[in-house]
Amino acid sequence: MVAIVDPDEDLVRRVGQGDPAAAQTLVARKLPRILALAQRMLGDAGEAEDVAQETLLKAWRQAPKWTPGQAKFDTWLHRVALNLCYDRLRRRREIPTDTPPDRPDEGPAPDRGLLAAETGVRVDAALKRLPDRQREAVVLCHYQELSNIEAAALMEISVDALESLLSRGRRALRLALADMAPGASEGDGR
Repeated sequence: MVAIVDPDEDLVRRVGQGDPAAAQTLVARKLPRILALAQRMLGDAGEAEDVAQETLLKAWRQAPKWTPGQAKFDTWLHRVALNLCYDRLRRRREIPTDTPPDRPDEGPAPDRGLLAAETGVRVDAALKRLPDRQREAVVLCHYQELSNIEAAALMEISVDALESLLSRGRRALRLALADMAPGASEGDGR
């Protein structure tokens, strides 16, 4: 078996030894990506913050027991975050409500223009309509910038299965956002 080279190995070891500077570095390095992952999976900023906090708390608790060489710490951290997201998504399905809760506009800031805001909202909505596994594959590869190999390992599927999920997810997104393609609103010119 080939040992896995982990760029976070020393940092995790130091966190496990109780080094406060290492813990701060770990949070600074990992929080933005974990927060972005949770935000894209859940579509709710408050829940995403809760998931990110819980994920980093689990990382802090796991650090003293971490065994280097078996998996990359970042891969494990993403798996923890995804599991927490899926727990929350399952709970949402279990609690029927009469009316949806009010949600703040989570699109781009107003200074980026109305078109950019509308585009962001449309893409987020289309992403939320994907089946969970397709959304997970798209988020991991496109937004979290994991390689197909890393994302497949994280999802515990083959690279071929990941590529199939990506293909179906991209196709569904293209179809859902087809009217936004360049030239879509201009007609066919005949």
